[in-house]
Amino acid sequence: MSHHTMSAREQGGGETPRRRISGVGRVLVFVYGVLALAATGRSVFQIIDRFHEAPVAFTLSGLSAVVYIVATVALIAPGRVWYRVAWITITFELVGVLVIGTLSLFAPATLGLHDIDPFGRDATVWSVYGMGYLFIPLVLPVLGLLYLSKHKPSDGARS
Repeated sequence: MSHHTMSAREQGGGETPRRRISGVGRVLVFVYGVLALAATGRSVFQIIDRFHEAPVAFTLSGLSAVVYIVATVALIAPGRVWYRVAWITITFELVGVLVIGTLSLFAPATLGLHDIDPFGRDATVWSVYGMGYLFIPLVLPVLGLLYLSKHKPSDGARS
């Protein structure tokens, strides 16, 4: 057997670290990445172009973009520290979409929204529970937390 086909254990490198991201995890990371790009693009445009119209809503758009970026990185990065960061970030995301979604429906003025149109000019990613993004912002953190609960880092994983 050539050295190219030998496993790390056979080459004396010990056990290969178990990867958290494979299969469904890759799809999850891909969707988080796409949402991170979409939220970042939307928030940057809103903040640059018309921040004065709805500063609270547009600040929340920026916050959601940061959350999606950090969640994406945390899902990819190995180790217990990043695993914890993923849990914290994705939990924050779920709470955010539930709180902002509820406020956007029942008290849109508290967010500086002029109406509850999820496709509207002042809507955020989390408005109306992410309806403008096909409810992906509502479903994604639930799937992310389920995935994390089933893919804990191995005991040998470092931070």
